[in-house]
Amino acid sequence: MKKSVTVIILIAIAVFFAIAMFWLWQKNAEDPITYETETPSTQTIVRKTVATGSIVPKEEVLIKPNISGIIDEIFVEAGDVIKRGDLIAQVKVVPNVSSLTSAKNNINAARTQVETARLAFESQKSIYNRQKELFDKGVISANEFDQAQLSYDQALQRYNQEKVNLTGARQNFDIIKTGTTSGLGASANTEIRATVSGMVLDVPVKTGNQVIEANNFNDGTTIATLADVDKMIFEGKVDESEVGKIKEDLPLEITVGAIENKKFDAVLDYIAPKGVDENGAIQFEIKGTLKEQDSTTFIRAGLSANASIILAKAEDVLAVREALVQYDPKTKEPFVEVAVGEQDFERRDVELGISDGINVEIKSGVSKDDNIKVWNQLIPAPQFGGR
Repeated sequence: MKKSVTVIILIAIAVFFAIAMFWLWQKNAEDPITYETETPSTQTIVRKTVATGSIVPKEEVLIKPNISGIIDEIFVEAGDVIKRGDLIAQVKVVPNVSSLTSAKNNINAARTQVETARLAFESQKSIYNRQKELFDKGVISANEFDQAQLSYDQALQRYNQEKVNLTGARQNFDIIKTGTTSGLGASANTEIRATVSGMVLDVPVKTGNQVIEANNFNDGTTIATLADVDKMIFEGKVDESEVGKIKEDLPLEITVGAIENKKFDAVLDYIAPKGVDENGAIQFEIKGTLKEQDSTTFIRAGLSANASIILAKAEDVLAVREALVQYDPKTKEPFVEVAVGEQDFERRDVELGISDGINVEIKSGVSKDDNIKVWNQLIPAPQFGGR
């Protein structure tokens, strides 16, 4: 019995030994890992963040009527370039019955006041003439004559003022009824004119539409939108995680989806001091003024655009792929492994500059002729043949 157990143990040891030897033989038969190398190159590295938005005019002017009515005729259309003072539209006034009645009553009241002032003036004029005749004869004193003169002048002034009020009441009646009156000339309310020079971006009304004047209680109806399309800006938003990295006066590179293979330079000149919650994320508005462009490229207002905000830029510097850089597990300092022989590498500590996420600037530690080990290269997946 003991002899059988001993034999079994010896057989198990022999099998285990054979398996171990076979495993070692397989390991020795495998090809050794061969590391590839790369050399540094001269590159321009740009570290940037991207904001989405659109291209809009720096200033848009909304043209609104100063009297309510109906559009009788429109003289411009979107895309026209006009000058300040050019006629945009003509408004036909539809008078308000209540206002018209009130204006008519004001005329009647003003006429009554004029007649009352005229009668008072005629009376004072008669008194003045009598007093003057008596003063010339020496019958009354100079003090009494001066009092008559003052009363006469005051009556004349009141009479003239009431005539002015009557004229104003008549003009107000004409404006309510027709939108204009004598003496207004080019400032007639029915003529809607451009207040600035620029391009007509939009004419949201049509002939026959009713429009409302701008006043303290209503913004009024927009008849046309004008803007100087030579002064365009980028309006966009950045996430709160990026807003701390940017500041005013940073350069922007604008790409417009509708204009292929072209970039526009701009300068960041506004960052909103307060963020806005959009879908659970805080967004901050930014604005950047586009630099003057050549006349061959027309950027339409409202085009979608992306702005690359250049945080840092290093031109013509020595750089390697960031994947080649290793970090000491204790000191966390960066280093690379440089080839000093066939598959023989030594550690070189390096000083890094800016990175764009793919390539990183090497300030010191290696030269452009060094071969750097690709230490984390991917091992090709095994190929399995089909039937």
